[in-house]
Amino acid sequence: MSIDPKILAVLACPECHSSLAEIDSELLCAKCPLAYPIRDGIPVLLIDQARKR
Repeated sequence: MSIDPKILAVLACPECHSSLAEIDSELLCAKCPLAYPIRDGIPVLLIDQARKR
């Protein structure tokens, strides 16, 4: 299940405030090396839940 593009347009990385891109089941930050999980269709935008890529 993908994130609605209208919602994705207003989401930002909690760490650096850059835009996010949905790839597979994660939201990848455009600037910093963090990838946030999407669980059951819900983005988990918690820095401690993000993985470094």
